[in-house]
Formats: sequence, C-alpha cells, structure tokens
Amino acid sequence: MSTNVNTALSKRDMHSTTMRSSVQLMKRGLINVRRLPSAFIPTIAMPIFNMVSFSGTFFALTKMPNFPTDRSVNWFMPLGLAMGSAFGGIGLGFSLVRDLENGFYDRMRMSPTSRISLIVGPIMATWVRVTLISIIVFGVGTLLGARPTAGVMSYVCSWIAAIGISTISAGWGLGLAYRFQDMRGAAIMQLTLFVTMFLSTAQVPLNVMSGWLHTVARINPVTNIFRLSRSGWVNTNDPGHMSWSNSYGGLIAIVCMSALTLTFALRGLKKIDK
Repeated sequence: MSTNVNTALSKRDMHSTTMRSSVQLMKRGLINVRRLPSAFIPTIAMPIFNMVSFSGTFFALTKMPNFPTDRSVNWFMPLGLAMGSAFGGIGLGFSLVRDLENGFYDRMRMSPTSRISLIVGPIMATWVRVTLISIIVFGVGTLLGARPTAGVMSYVCSWIAAIGISTISAGWGLGLAYRFQDMRGAAIMQLTLFVTMFLSTAQVPLNVMSGWLHTVARINPVTNIFRLSRSGWVNTNDPGHMSWSNSYGGLIAIVCMSALTLTFALRGLKKIDK
C-alpha cells in the first residue's frame, strides 16, 4: 500500500516538475521575442503580405463559377494565417539549432526534468505567438474587407487551424533540428512546408482543379485543415459552409499529423541523449 502511494506521489511530482519546466521554457521563448524581434517580425509580416498580395492579384478568382465567396480576402486570409503559423512552428527548429551550436541546449538537457518539457515548453510559446499573429491578421483582414459568415465561430475555427498547423510544423522542425543539429536542415524545413501547403487547396478550391494536382490535393491532409480554417469565411449557401461535416476532417488531420511530427521530434531528442 505504501509503495503504491509513494509511486503515485512520485508520478504527481514528476508531472508537476514537467509542467513547471515547460512553463519556464515557454517564458524563455516569449522573452526571446523581445530580445530578437528580427526573428518574430517576419512571422507577422508574412501572413499580412500573403493576404494582401494574393487577394489583390487573384481577386478575379471570385468570378469563377461556384467559387465559394465573392470576397477574395475571405479566401486568402486563412492562407496567410496558415503560412505565418507554419513558419512560426518551424522557427523552433531554427532556435533549437542556435541553442545546439552555442552549447546552451546541452545545459538544458542536463537539468533534472522530463525531456518532454524540452518540447512542450517551446511549443506552448509558439501557441502564444500564433494567437497574437491571428489577432493581428484578423484585424488587418477586417480592414481589407474580410467578413465572417458564421460569427465568432469563423475566428475560432481559423485560430484552431492556425494552432494545429504551428504544432505540426514545430514537431517537424524540432525533429529535423535534432537529427541535423545545424542549419543543413533549414532548407528541408522550408521546402517541405511550401510543397505541403501549395499542393493543397491553398489557392483555389478543389472543384476547380484538374489533373494530378486535383488528385494530390484531394488526399493531402492539409486540404482538410484549410477547409476547417475557411469554413466560416465562405458563403453560407455554398456546400463548403461551416458545419461539422466540413470541420471534423481538419480536426482529425491536426491530431494525427501533430502526433506523427511530435513523435518524430521526441525520437530525435532521445537520439541526442544516446
């Protein structure tokens, strides 16, 4: 009986220590935003630039038959937000490489805490940054004429998609950084990000695609995440409007892809420990 109680207490202490360590690492990540604004400003500028450039350049897409909205900014704002969130996630990979090269990460690895906190803490900081980016993008999008079709839930779904994409990207970026341990992995991080994004419905709906691009986009799980993100920004009389049937696929994609990339990151960390 005493052994079971001690085991339960030790597990509770371990979880408490992991959470405290994760919170401190989150704070460190947020402090670095103030110390290195040059690493954070691009993650704000990119979604705004993408939203403005794509919605202005491709505004005529809304004239296509069965296009789900008559406002180009409604279609491209979630794309800009997704790109900013993705780069915010893989930015953890860049930060990790910097810590590995200057030796600071070795000191964190020697600290008496769970290794999981070394992944959870930075990701929590990324969630805070992505939330800030989302608020700014929503504000700029509103000024440009973006109008939700499902009220508050429009913003909530886009924010959930942004958090999901940042988590997926963070796991992928950390996993590559653990394996390469230098900037050689940076090119792979960015290349895979662009390929995955633009081989989906990032720019046009699935029903206007054809050929191999339609096939790839249809099976690309990022398409489901974009459907979730845009579900509150398309016309309510369109088949793609907000509903559970058009949202659960994005949630499943986020959970599954996050589990895969975070497992990839955790295995990379264990490889360093060996």
